[in-house]
Amino acid sequence: MAGTAGRLIPIGVWAATRVFLLLLVFKVLSISPLDVTTDVSSIYHGWYQVLTTGSFPSSDVTWQYPPAAALAILSPALLPFLSYTTAFFWLCFAADAVTFALLLRAGRREGGAGTQGAWVWIGGVALLGPTAYARYDLMVTGVAVACMLSLARARRPQVAGFLAGLGAMLKVWPLLLLLGTPHGRVTRRVWGAAIASIASIALGFWLFMPGAFAFLGFQSSRGTEVESLGSLVFHIARHHGWQGQVLLNYGSVEFLGPYVDLVSSIALGLTGAAFGWLLLWRIMARTFTVATPLDAAFTAVLLFVITSRVISPQYTIWLVGMAAACMTLRASVMAVPAVLVLVATGITMYEFPVHFADVVNSTNLGITLLVVRNGLLVAAALIACRRLWVAYARPVPAEEAAEAEESGTAEPESERLLTW
Repeated sequence: MAGTAGRLIPIGVWAATRVFLLLLVFKVLSISPLDVTTDVSSIYHGWYQVLTTGSFPSSDVTWQYPPAAALAILSPALLPFLSYTTAFFWLCFAADAVTFALLLRAGRREGGAGTQGAWVWIGGVALLGPTAYARYDLMVTGVAVACMLSLARARRPQVAGFLAGLGAMLKVWPLLLLLGTPHGRVTRRVWGAAIASIASIALGFWLFMPGAFAFLGFQSSRGTEVESLGSLVFHIARHHGWQGQVLLNYGSVEFLGPYVDLVSSIALGLTGAAFGWLLLWRIMARTFTVATPLDAAFTAVLLFVITSRVISPQYTIWLVGMAAACMTLRASVMAVPAVLVLVATGITMYEFPVHFADVVNSTNLGITLLVVRNGLLVAAALIACRRLWVAYARPVPAEEAAEAEESGTAEPESERLLTW
């Protein structure tokens, strides 16, 4: 009886919060004068009209996504009896429901943490507000969560590899999910499936839809987006005479002007340094549990987000999904970063759309919101890095391991990746 109640409560809260999100995107309720749904009704719909002709919007510099993103943009065609925008929102709702169900189920397995992962998903998506259903990132995150849960419990590693490859062809970052797979046969099988998935999807689009890879040339002239970590330099500099501009550029609101290229280059350098650290961790990793791939993936995505030239609000959906997947396992060491991500997501909704005008105009409130939100994400990333290293890469002395084995405190067999 208690178990049934334990499942019904999160289901009820999920349903209530999602009704609220639907009321927001359908404009029955409002939390801001800024309409976050125009990306769907205008930009996505415009891309949809081009894609239905059998080619990509290769002349539109705002199309900056891998070719499988076309599947998400075209997905409202599955509901032809609805308008494009209405169908898109309902499909996001469906992706949300499936992801929630996967997390709820994963928490009930052996070694699971009950409903913790499901609660992280409930809270995180709700805290982002209408943006969660007004971008296709929720669909991508659903694929990524399915991949992570497959990595933790997979009897068929090829499934996890296929999902990672599909996710990468939707929006690149899900390829980071494979960082923490165990050395040897497991990694060969998972990565082999991911490469095969990417190659087959890429080949199919290249052969049958012109312009599939035009997006690769649309990134070089980007500035620094106003919500990124690097943007704080210019938000403060505007109060001290900096003569740059804030413009809609390449699909986002960015700083353009003196020293922007320098800050953008530093951001790219930090991304490279972060990937270097992750590679070092991968080489040094010695302990692999069911939680290792999930914790490594969460850390990698955190580092990718904080060092990016762009931290759009929807990026926090990626982090919420990764945190939720980690929290389905008792063995995960990412509880504190997961909490910090949830708080940062709530502040993100307050920053966009509620006070986005303050951010664009670099008011004291706008700067404060960015400092707090980005500071929480940086703290989450640093804590995640430390915990990832200590839990999985720090060598355990032979004597300590022997003592743990004798005392019965060694890691339970059920929490090791023996199912692979």
